[in-house]
Amino acid sequence: MALRWYFDFVSPFSYLHWQKLKALPQFEKITPVPIAFGAVLHHLGNLGPAEIPAKRRAMYRHLLWQARREGVTLRFPPGHPFNPLAALRLCLAAGATPASIDILFNWIWRDGHAGDSAAALALPGAMLDVANVAVAIGAPDVKEQLRRNTDAAIAAGVFGVPTLSIDGELYWGNDAHDLMQAVLDDPGTVRGGEWDRLATLPVAVERSR
Repeated sequence: MALRWYFDFVSPFSYLHWQKLKALPQFEKITPVPIAFGAVLHHLGNLGPAEIPAKRRAMYRHLLWQARREGVTLRFPPGHPFNPLAALRLCLAAGATPASIDILFNWIWRDGHAGDSAAALALPGAMLDVANVAVAIGAPDVKEQLRRNTDAAIAAGVFGVPTLSIDGELYWGNDAHDLMQAVLDDPGTVRGGEWDRLATLPVAVERSR
C-alpha cells in the first residue's frame, strides 16, 4: 500500500490532522510530502479558504471547535494566511522527518509563532541543527525539491491539504480521518456497488466561467 500525506504549514487543518496521523498503526509507512498549497490553488484557479472573508470566519470557527473537541492546543500565528515557503523549505532541508514536521507545526500552530521568514524560524532551525536557516532555505536543491513535490501533488490530482493518498486514491481533510482509517484497515470499504457507480457519474451541468 503506497501512502503519501500532502501538507502545507499554512494549513491549520494539516496541523490537526498530523496529530491523528501519528497515532495510526500505519504511520511509519506514510511518506509526508510538504507542498506549496498556494501553487496548487493557482494551478486550479481557486482562492484559498482564508482568502474568502465569510469562509475565513466560518473556517476559523470550525477549526477552533475541532481543536478543542480533539484536545489539541491551537494558537494562531500573528497573521494568517501567511507565506509558508520558508517553513516548507526548512522542513525539507531537515529531511522532512516526523521530528522536523513536529517542531515546525508546534512552533507555528501550537505556540503561535510566525513561520514566514528565516528570522522567524531561527529557533526551530536551531532545534533542527540547521545553523543558518537563510542559507538552508535558499539552497537550490531544497527549492527544487519543493517544486517537484508540488508538481507531483498537482499531477496526482491533489486539490487541498491535508490529503492522504492511499494507492493513488485521495482522501482530503482533517474531518475525513475516520474514512481514511477505515480504508487503511480495509481497502474494500469504498469498492463495489454505489462506490463504483459514483466513479463514473455523469456531470449534469457545468457553470460557465
